[in-house]
Amino acid sequence: MDLLQAGKIVNTHALRGEVRIYPYCDDAEFLCAVKTLYIDGQPYKVTAARPHKGQALVHLKGIDKIEQAEPLVGKLVYFHKKDVDLDDGQYFIDDIIGMQVEDIDTGEIYGKVTSVFPTGANDVFEIKNGDRTLLVPKIDSVVLEINLKEERILIRPLEGLFE
Repeated sequence: MDLLQAGKIVNTHALRGEVRIYPYCDDAEFLCAVKTLYIDGQPYKVTAARPHKGQALVHLKGIDKIEQAEPLVGKLVYFHKKDVDLDDGQYFIDDIIGMQVEDIDTGEIYGKVTSVFPTGANDVFEIKNGDRTLLVPKIDSVVLEINLKEERILIRPLEGLFE
């Protein structure tokens, strides 16, 4: 199954079994749109969800009392990526790990994406080629194209970026 981490249950909320989830995805609203969450490999239907102070307050089918929700605190929450519709130009980080990175002007291959680091202002792609590690900011002037079908990313490095 193609499950991706969505967040972590950090607490309960009120007495009716809601849980408070800290999202690992873009934002709590994205997480609130997911209809089935997986905890310890078990699917749970989401019966209600709303963003609250940067987190998602979620009610899961079958979890109707605080006593049922308390054992879930600290658990990681997953979703099936096929259950989520992304807009054009959006992608899962999981989809770009392993993609080849090329210079759009010279065709030079810099390596493959091994990790993505969120920095607040923009993400940074870690690219490895043998012993060489490069960091590429995901800004429009540098990352020109992410082609999921061809599994490659075309970039135009800023002057001095790799020196």
